Amino acid sequence: MDGGILERERELARLAAAAHEAAAGAGSVALVFGEAGIGKSSLVRALPRVLPPEARVLLGECDDLATRRPLGPFRDLVDGVGAQLVRALTEGGDRHRVHDALRTELSRPPRPAVLVVEDVHWADEASLDALRFLVRRMERLPAVLVLTYRDDELDREHPLLHLLGQVSRAERVHRLPLSPLSETAVRRLSAAGGLDAAQVYKVTSGNPFFVAELLRAGEAGEVPPTVVDAVLARLRGMDDGARDALEQLAVVPSAVEHRLADALLTDGVARLAPAERHGLLVVTPERVCFRHELIRRAVADSLPAARRIALNRDVLAALTALPGADSARIVHHAAQAGDQEAIARYGPDAARDAARAGAHREAAAQLRLVLRQRERFAPARRAELLERYAVESYTIADSPAAVRAQLEAVALRRSLGDVRALGADLRWLSRIRWWAGQAEEAQEAAQEAIAVLEGAGDDRLLALALSNTSQLHMLSCRNAQAVAFGERAIALARRAGDVAILAHALNNVGSARWRAGDPRGRAQLEESLRVALGAGEVEHACRAYANIVWALLEHLEHTEADRYLAPALALADRAEHLGFLSYLNVEMALRRFAAGDWDEAERYAELGAHDFVPARCPALTVLGRVRVRSGRSGGGELLDRAWEFAVRSSELQRTGPVAAARAEAAWLRGDHAAVAAIAGPVFELAGRLDAVGHRAELGYWLAKAGQPVPADASRHPYALQTAGRWRAAAEAWQRAGCPYERSAALAESPDADDQLAALAGLDALGARPLARLVRTRLRERGVRRIPRGPLAATRGNPAGLTGRQLQVVRLLARGLTNPEIADRLVVSVRTVDNHVAAVLDKLGVRTRRQATDRALELGVLPGREN
Repeated sequence: MDGGILERERELARLAAAAHEAAAGAGSVALVFGEAGIGKSSLVRALPRVLPPEARVLLGECDDLATRRPLGPFRDLVDGVGAQLVRALTEGGDRHRVHDALRTELSRPPRPAVLVVEDVHWADEASLDALRFLVRRMERLPAVLVLTYRDDELDREHPLLHLLGQVSRAERVHRLPLSPLSETAVRRLSAAGGLDAAQVYKVTSGNPFFVAELLRAGEAGEVPPTVVDAVLARLRGMDDGARDALEQLAVVPSAVEHRLADALLTDGVARLAPAERHGLLVVTPERVCFRHELIRRAVADSLPAARRIALNRDVLAALTALPGADSARIVHHAAQAGDQEAIARYGPDAARDAARAGAHREAAAQLRLVLRQRERFAPARRAELLERYAVESYTIADSPAAVRAQLEAVALRRSLGDVRALGADLRWLSRIRWWAGQAEEAQEAAQEAIAVLEGAGDDRLLALALSNTSQLHMLSCRNAQAVAFGERAIALARRAGDVAILAHALNNVGSARWRAGDPRGRAQLEESLRVALGAGEVEHACRAYANIVWALLEHLEHTEADRYLAPALALADRAEHLGFLSYLNVEMALRRFAAGDWDEAERYAELGAHDFVPARCPALTVLGRVRVRSGRSGGGELLDRAWEFAVRSSELQRTGPVAAARAEAAWLRGDHAAVAAIAGPVFELAGRLDAVGHRAELGYWLAKAGQPVPADASRHPYALQTAGRWRAAAEAWQRAGCPYERSAALAESPDADDQLAALAGLDALGARPLARLVRTRLRERGVRRIPRGPLAATRGNPAGLTGRQLQVVRLLARGLTNPEIADRLVVSVRTVDNHVAAVLDKLGVRTRRQATDRALELGVLPGREN
C-alpha cells in the first residue's frame, strides 16, 4: 500500500460524504492541510476511488514561482473543462468573466464536481480572488472545493489567511488536518524492506513522504539523514542522459506540458522512463510532473549554480520559441538565468496580464523586477512603467512603494514638459499620499494638479482633479470647501459628458452638504448613485452606497440604512469589488453593533479588518467596543491600534469614533482623568467643524468625567443625556434601535425602577461592566432585591447559544412575550420568533418554561436576586 494513504480512511470518508451531499445540491469546502510531505497529494490521488461514479475531479496546482502565474491553478484545467471556462482563461483572463465561468463549470453535469486546488499557500492573488468568489457560493453549488496547503508556512501576513478566515464562516466546511503516520503504520511499511522500523520512525517522525523516500533508498544500515540524500541515492542507478533530463525539468517549478518537454529534451518524454520507473516522476498524456515538490527541490538544490543558470537559459529559450507561452513563466526563468534583456522585454506584458486578471500583487512584483533596470527605458516609457507600478502598489496597499514610484513619475513628467500627463500624475499622487496617511502632502499635490491643469484645455482631467480636492475636503469635514470644488467638477464633468467623474463629484458634494445639514445633500448623493448605476460604474456606485449608509448611521437612521445595505453588499459581492465589500461589511458591523447584536457585529467587523486600508480603523473600533462593553479582555489594545490608524488619517470621521470608544472604556474603569485627556482635544475639533454627532458623544463623556462642556442645542440623544434629560434620551435611543444606549440612559434615572429596567437590558446584552456599575448604585440606594449578573458558567456557554440567543433566553426567563422582547431588543417580532425557536432547539426543550429551567441548570441565566 502507498504510505501516503495509510491511516487516511477518515479523511477519505469525509470527502466522499461531502461529494454525495454536493450531488444533492449541498456544496461545501474542504481544507486539507499539514506540513510538507504529510500526504496531501497522496490523499488527492486516492480521492477518485471513493467518489460517486458520476463525479468528476478537476485538479489545479499552484506553483512555487518567484512571481506566481495569474490564475495558474485554473489554467491547469483547460484540457478538461467546458468551452466557456477555456475562453475566459485564454482570452485575457478577465476576472469577472473567469469567476462566472468557474461557477458555471461547477454547476454543469456531470455532478458533483470536485475542484481540487493544491498548494494554495503558493496561490497568486487572482486565484485567491477566484477562490473567495467560489467560497461564498459553494453551499449553493453541486460541487466540493478541496484546498490543500501547508499550514506551517503561514505567517501572520500570509495572503492565504484572509481566504481561510472567509472559509471559516462558510455554511459547510470540512477541516481535515493530516497527522503523521503512527509508529504502527511505519512498522508495517518497513517490514517488507527489512529496515529498522524504530529508526525509520525516529528519523522521519512519521512524515509519510520522508518514510517513503527512506524506504525507497533501501539502506537498512545507516539511514540517510535528509530527504535530499534519499532522493539523490535513487538517482545513482540512472544513466547520465536520464539524470540530465531530470535535472532539466527540476528547474521548472510547475508541471511541464508535453510541448515544452519535447522542446527541452532530445528524445522527448521517452527520455524520462528511467526517472518514472524510479518513482520520481508522474507522466501523463498531458504533462510531466515530479511525484512530489520536495523531490523537485532536492534535485534542483543539488545542482551547482552554474548548471542551474544554464538549465534556466534552456527553459527560457524554449518558452520564448513556443507560441502563446505564459509571460510570467518567461520572466521567472529570465530572472533565474540572469537575462536582464528578457526581463525588460517580457516583464511589462507579464505585469499587464496579471493586472487584467486581478493579480495585483503579482503585477507589482513583475514591475518591480522590470524597474530594477529602469535605465534601459526612455524617459516617457519609464514614467509609464512607474505610473503602473504606483497604481499596482496602491491597489495592494503598499503605500511607501506607491508614493516613491509616483514621485519619480511626477519628476519625469516635469522634465518632459507634458502638462496633461503631469496634471494626471499629480492627481494620482494626491490620492496615493492620502491613502498613505500623508494628508498635508495629499493636499499639496491636489492643489498643484489643479494649477497645472487649469490651462491644459482638458475638461475631463481638470474635473477629476477638482473632484479629488473636493473629496479631500469632504473627508476632513471641511464641508464648504468640498462643495465649492465639487460644484466646479460637476459642471465640467457634465460638459465633458463623463458620467464617472460626475458620479464621483456628486458624491463628494452630497456627502459634504448632508453632513452640514443641507437638505440638498442627500438628493445629490442619491443622484450620484443613480448616475453610477445607470452607467455601470460599479466602483462609483459602491462608493455612493457606502457614503449614503455612513451618513444614515451617523444620523441614527438605522432602519433607513438597512434599506441601502442589502443592495450595496449584493452589488459589491456580485462585482467582486473587495475593497468596498470590506468597507460595507464594516458598515454592517456598525449597524449590528448599534442594534446590540454584538456577535454579528464582530463577524462583520472581522470581514473588514484585513486588506482594505480605509476599513481597518472602523473595523478595529467595532471589535474593541464590543470587548469593552461586554467586559472581555483585549478591547483596549484593539482601540489603541485603531487610534494609530485614526491619527495617521488626520480625519475626524476616524478620530471621533475612536476617541469616544476609548473615553467610554476609560470611564467604565473609573479613570476620569484619562477620559478628559482622550476626549478633550477631539471634542474641540468637532466643535470647530460643527460635527454634531461627534461633538455630542465626546461632550457626553467629558461631562460624565466631571468636565464642564458648553450647552449643546442639538437634539442628539447624547446631548440630551448631557443636559440631564435622560428619559428623552432613552426614548430617542429606543426609536433609533440602540438597546445598549437606551439602557445606559435609563441607568441615569434617579428612580430605582428605571435603573432595574436598565439592568435587565444590560444583562440581556451581556454588558457586564456597565451592569456592575448599575448594581453598585442600586446597593448604595439600599435596594434589596437586585437580580444577580450572569454566572461564571455563562461565559462558557455550554448550550452553544449565540449572543443574541442569550439575550432572548434571559428575557424569556423574565416572562416577556415575543412582542415585548422585540420591543426591548428593537427588532421585529418575526426575528424574535426565529430566535426563540432556535433557543428551544439548542436547549432540547419544547416550551418556554422548560427553556428557562434548562438555562438555569446550565448557568446561562442571571441568578434570581441577591
